[in-house]
Amino acid sequence: MTLRDFKNAKDRRQYLEKKLNIKLENIKKALLHDEKEITVENLIGETTLPLGVAGPIKIQKSKFKSQNYYIPLATTEGALVASVNRGCKAVNQSGGVKVFLEKIGTTRGPVYETGNLEKGFWFLDWLKKNENLIKKTAEKTSSYLKYLKFDGKVIGPYTFLRFYFDTGKAMGMNMVTFATDEINKLIEEKTGISCLALSGNFCVDKKPSWLNFNLGRGVSLWAEAIIKKKVVEEVLKTTSQKIFDVWLAKNMAGSLVSGSLGFNAHFANIVAAFFSATGQDLAHVVEGSMGITATKLEDNGDLYFSIYLPSVMIGVVGGGTNLAIKKEAIKITKVKTKEELAKVLAAAVLAGELSLLASLAEGSLAKAHKKLGRIKK
Repeated sequence: MTLRDFKNAKDRRQYLEKKLNIKLENIKKALLHDEKEITVENLIGETTLPLGVAGPIKIQKSKFKSQNYYIPLATTEGALVASVNRGCKAVNQSGGVKVFLEKIGTTRGPVYETGNLEKGFWFLDWLKKNENLIKKTAEKTSSYLKYLKFDGKVIGPYTFLRFYFDTGKAMGMNMVTFATDEINKLIEEKTGISCLALSGNFCVDKKPSWLNFNLGRGVSLWAEAIIKKKVVEEVLKTTSQKIFDVWLAKNMAGSLVSGSLGFNAHFANIVAAFFSATGQDLAHVVEGSMGITATKLEDNGDLYFSIYLPSVMIGVVGGGTNLAIKKEAIKITKVKTKEELAKVLAAAVLAGELSLLASLAEGSLAKAHKKLGRIKK
């Protein structure tokens, strides 16, 4: 017998226990959802992560209006929630954070074998002339999906396309995959050109890339705050100058010398914890790790602090967000749309980034992890 011969998690788990001579008692206890709600093959249980909450953090809506948001973070890393929490405190005592968002669209990038350059450029021209037909074909696949545009690139015998879609409240990778599949059928019917692969890495999905860094994907986010000199000294226990010096050496020079696509201290820490808590696709953390932290010294000793996240794939419906625990975590933020959820993430990233750079500047990183990152015996 194999795992596929069993119809439920309990039987598969018992099969593994007997075959491997092990006990899976904790995995058994962690199965919290109805099996029918879970889209995982050979299910035997669930794994859990400790869930903490940072904040609230004050996001400025306008000159006279702001709103506080709590930040759910699921992580096994001690000190992370405390660090984000300290960043929130510094931001709040300085008046809050401003967040800006640009909708880019969820992308899918198939590759076609067009044979030569002439046929490839002819193909791109045909696509431009027939874009309305492509739009109608794509939007027939879902009432929630809107076709936005396409980019194309001819490389020798191959033509790469990058279709952009608005996927409503969902992150939408399944939606755009289904839509692109129908577009491919239309293209082959009308031109005779067949799709070599539904994903040709021009998406660029779940990989770090300069294309997503420059053009964005999903949503692009910016956040900024001016941290008061007194707050830097009393809450962050350092100076604006020291934070600036660490930022310049670490995030700029260090990232350049290492060839990193992340000109930041630890975006991925906050993105991963937030994604884990709220049911996002964890493979998209790699895109969320890309981005830039920028800072400058104000004449009065205050610290201007900003972050840029070019490629954030996030949703409030579909996929893991349908799981009851993830729904509850999203409820903690009190948001209704993926754009609002993304803005909370951006504010959290800024808070976490600020706190870590301050910790490095004051020399307390190792001390904090010794205190908070280990189980006391």
